[in-house]
Amino acid sequence: MNRRRGAAATLTAICAMALLVTPGLAHAAPVPPPNPAPGPAPGPLTSPALEQVRTQIEDLYRQAAAATDAYNLAEEKAKRQSEQIVLLAKQIVAGQAKIADLKNRAGAAARAQYRNGGLPPAARLALSDSPSLFLQGTGLIRQGERAAKGMLAELNGTQADLEQYANDASNHWRVLETNRLAKEAAKKRINEKITAAQKLEDRLEAEEKARLLQLEREAQYREQKKWVDTGVLKDLNGRATDAGKRAVQWATAQIGKPYVWGAEGPDSFDCSGLTSQAWLAAGRGIPRTSQEQLRLLPKVPVKDMRPGDLIIYFDDASHVAMYIGDGAMVHAPRPNRNVTIAGAGSMPIKAVVRPDA
Repeated sequence: MNRRRGAAATLTAICAMALLVTPGLAHAAPVPPPNPAPGPAPGPLTSPALEQVRTQIEDLYRQAAAATDAYNLAEEKAKRQSEQIVLLAKQIVAGQAKIADLKNRAGAAARAQYRNGGLPPAARLALSDSPSLFLQGTGLIRQGERAAKGMLAELNGTQADLEQYANDASNHWRVLETNRLAKEAAKKRINEKITAAQKLEDRLEAEEKARLLQLEREAQYREQKKWVDTGVLKDLNGRATDAGKRAVQWATAQIGKPYVWGAEGPDSFDCSGLTSQAWLAAGRGIPRTSQEQLRLLPKVPVKDMRPGDLIIYFDDASHVAMYIGDGAMVHAPRPNRNVTIAGAGSMPIKAVVRPDA
């Protein structure tokens, strides 16, 4: 009986939470009393209440996906900045070595002049009584002057380059620190959203989790049917390139592997980790994040998409999948879900991009 009462309290709390956190419905479900009176245990959540939970969970995971993209982008930028700083450091070391060499050469010339009584050999030739030696010495003096001026100019130029390298390194370091802080903030947002979604999902009973998955599929089916009913598939007859075929084969071979935020294989993926690695396996490197894939890859009309193209979803470009033909796509949906095949129109399409345009 005590176990049954505990289950009843848990289910009641879930119902209340599902309604309370939904705007405009807070008045519809009061918080249950701390010690509810004994009574018959309620059954599983009703479909409307479970649908509200499904919507909340999807919204939280979408927010986490957007934050994941921000994290991945900041990580990519930080990596580029680190590489640039290393390059600048090497240039600074090389410049310092060049300056040391120029100073040694200038010092050697000065020491040679001192040993020769303050006059370089060319100057002594210029003072010779022999006309031919005089002309030869004059030319050597001019060559020496030009060499000295060239050495000084090279020294000054190298010092200026070093100052610029040092300034660039400082600027890159500041950008690197900014990106590091952006990564930390994005990671915090990701953890908060995923934790909140998992808490909602973890409170569901096994039967309700199965029903939740069914509701997800039903919602996807409704959206896919609306998309297909527009007649869009009648115009979709693009053939995949050889690279596109390889990308599709690689992506579909990952079906069943779990979604993990920030992951790019081989055992788990997030959405853009799957698409970027699939195209890398096909011999084409593309941007890591869905937002960068949208920004940098060529866009094509939906009616012209072909297998291997990437479909960017939602206004914030927070999700990406790979079109595999026949109105279907393969993607890594969200945490607690595995890489799977779904309808290409089961989510709002923002754009289609082509990695091998």
